[in-house]
Amino acid sequence: MEIRNIAIIAHVDHGKTTLTDAIMRQTGMTKEGTSMDSNALEQERGITIYSKNTSIFYKGTKINIVDTPGHADFGSEVERVLRAVDTVLLLVDAQEGPMPQTRFVLKKSLELGLKPIVVLNKIDKPAARPKEAHDEIFELFFELGATEEQLDFTTVYAIGRQGIAKRTLDEDSKDLTPLLDVVLEQVPPAKADVNAPLRMQPFNLGYDNFLGRLAIGRIYEGTIHAGENVVIKTAEGASRTGRITKLCTYEGTVRKEVAEAVAGDIVMVAGLSDIYIGETICVSADQVALPAIKIDEPTISLNFVVNDSPFAGQEGKFVTIRQIRERLERELEMNVGLRVDFSEMDSFKVFGRGELHVSILLENMRREGFELQVSQPQVIIKEENGVKLEPYEELIIDVPTEASGVVIEKINKRKGMMTNMKEENGITRLTYDIPTRGLLGYRGQFMVDTKGEGILSSRFVDFRPYAGEIKKREVGSMISMATGKVLGFSLANLQERGVLYVGAGTEVYEGMIIGNTSKGDEMSVNPTKGKQLTNMRASGTDEAISLVPPFEVTIERGLELMNSDEYLEITPKSVRLRKIKLSESARAKMGKK
Repeated sequence: MEIRNIAIIAHVDHGKTTLTDAIMRQTGMTKEGTSMDSNALEQERGITIYSKNTSIFYKGTKINIVDTPGHADFGSEVERVLRAVDTVLLLVDAQEGPMPQTRFVLKKSLELGLKPIVVLNKIDKPAARPKEAHDEIFELFFELGATEEQLDFTTVYAIGRQGIAKRTLDEDSKDLTPLLDVVLEQVPPAKADVNAPLRMQPFNLGYDNFLGRLAIGRIYEGTIHAGENVVIKTAEGASRTGRITKLCTYEGTVRKEVAEAVAGDIVMVAGLSDIYIGETICVSADQVALPAIKIDEPTISLNFVVNDSPFAGQEGKFVTIRQIRERLERELEMNVGLRVDFSEMDSFKVFGRGELHVSILLENMRREGFELQVSQPQVIIKEENGVKLEPYEELIIDVPTEASGVVIEKINKRKGMMTNMKEENGITRLTYDIPTRGLLGYRGQFMVDTKGEGILSSRFVDFRPYAGEIKKREVGSMISMATGKVLGFSLANLQERGVLYVGAGTEVYEGMIIGNTSKGDEMSVNPTKGKQLTNMRASGTDEAISLVPPFEVTIERGLELMNSDEYLEITPKSVRLRKIKLSESARAKMGKK
């Protein structure tokens, strides 16, 4: 049986998972309601975080499909998948056209010599512009240095949610058959030298409570057997031995245990407890290792420390520095975009690809029962030849034209340099080059400024000369000076001074941040203060209190809101902002008023 290996790549929310789900349903591999996004966080957020494997059978051919994340923070997931496939389906929203992550994933594909199949999705949108989007895609191919063969790409038009694909816009199609036929026509069969010695390379890792570490990878040469003794080689030439205890292939989303698998297939192996992404599984130490998988470096860092707040240990099961270290070590085994510095005894410096990348890790940890605190994210600053460098990003913003003025003003303050601006159908698209530093903490403000109607996307470009000081913080912290239960009487007075993060009845402690002040100055307040009791009845004292609902501090919002002298306290049930020094006198000694 011939094998085809493809990956579906796109910008976030352009419809990769929806299309993959439709393909599996129409080929009879899954039932209605089954989705590739099976992780709880993925379902809640509506985005793909982890790449996943599936396979379908169509006209006597096995097609392995890898569904990849679309958000820039998870770009490391995409990079390593591309090495294991024969081509990609490049999905582009017919209304939005190419976006930042479209450029990133396409660039990686072209560099590897792949010839993408373009799928213009969501052509049923009222504002869809498939012809213009097609021209923009061609220009992007050309700009990224595509070869003549790559420029001669095939385009398929699709409505992913309805499970419809067309070779032309006016074709009368009822299903995805045209797309699957194009895959068979355009994607070469996987190279399968079954007689050569085994060489396999994992591009993804998983974990099973019973099987331990799982390696998902492509067999490039030879045949692999369950129960076989193998050699694991690194790119540097070092080798060690191991034994495969279980071998599985994919049928739909289900793992099927098999006795052997041949070159060209994508499989999962168990038993190699120390296997890492990019290593080569082979049968002899004399074999040449496959080229290592190169992954872009992290752009931000923050410190993970033990929770030492007055409420520490009330909700979490895992609270010690040793437990946090063990959890981060496990994460490093699978999360290749992450780096951790374990050199300090009482804290760990964690390096990630962006705020979302780190916040997903923190959200998973809190759901597992961890308690910890993190510092304000900082961009990674490099120095080359005496020049200070910082990461820059390409930023694309789609915003209602009437709100573009305030967005431009805010981005300019954050050292953004506009490279393009165009207006169409009441929507203005702004393109900027901006320091990553300038973007940190802006996404929440952006949603407020655009009343939730704006779309903001970015991708890491490279390191450029340091842009100088960026003044971003326009609000100050409202700090509790007392420990106890928050009272509505106090909040009624405080809500006029800024935005509150707590509601009546919330337990607070001294040094905890309960809101922000609109004037930009820090302010210590007593939210536990009640109404003074008296025998005298005065006009207005018994009026009903009307409270504005508090602004919910989530992990992502907290990372955006916090200042350099603050911690974000994360527990299984709570997310709190606090000062590093809890008492006002201690902060005064540090020069913080």
